[in-house]
Amino acid sequence: MKLSKDTPIGELVAANYRTATVFKKHKIDFCCQGGRTIREAVEQKEIDINLLLKELDEAIQIKDTSANNYQSWPLGLLADYIEKVHHRYVEKRTQEIVPFLNKLCRVHGDRHPELHEITDLFTKSAGDLAQHMKKEELILFPFIHKMVRTQNLREKLHPPHFKTIENPIAMMMHEHDAEGERFRKIAELSNNYNPPADACNTYRVTFALLKEFEDDLHLHIHLENNILFPRAMDMENNIEKAQPEGTDRRDN
Repeated sequence: MKLSKDTPIGELVAANYRTATVFKKHKIDFCCQGGRTIREAVEQKEIDINLLLKELDEAIQIKDTSANNYQSWPLGLLADYIEKVHHRYVEKRTQEIVPFLNKLCRVHGDRHPELHEITDLFTKSAGDLAQHMKKEELILFPFIHKMVRTQNLREKLHPPHFKTIENPIAMMMHEHDAEGERFRKIAELSNNYNPPADACNTYRVTFALLKEFEDDLHLHIHLENNILFPRAMDMENNIEKAQPEGTDRRDN
């Protein structure tokens, strides 16, 4: 992919995930707002775009054979990976972080009232993400697997109740945006996950877990918004084109 000021951020990170580190350094959202170009992303930030392009180019030049090339993965494998790695991570970590936050509110909430808002935001995120992931696991991902089987066996794809995969994907991306905004607020309230001088060990561990959670969520959303979803929509369109003329799944 040619790097320029008009390169879409999400496509660049999808092509080379090392560039995500550069965007994170400059607090540029590459997952939920990955449709923006580099030029658009820096418009409201005091960032030298030429310096940013230089840093991105340097990241691209790094040779790292251990880096996952998610773009090359089969679609079904990518969906399974997201579920087994990122969904399970969210489930595990939310059960650990919520009790820690509740304890911090009891012990430090008087001196640090922002903890109550952080706890409220994260608790809502935990509940919403649980519902979000179930919709993916019970509706969206099974249909992706169905499309893969249909394409491999060259069978006819029967219409889903949601007509086209673009509909649940649009809902998932809207929910991703909501989580992105929620964690931007958590990062702001927590001083980018830097605990105050009087923080105890639990305080420090909790903020470290919150930062780790946000980092994982960014990769999780990136894999879906910028790789899984576009490829799934392309697959659906290709299957439709391969079906006999006069067959329109979306009108059935």
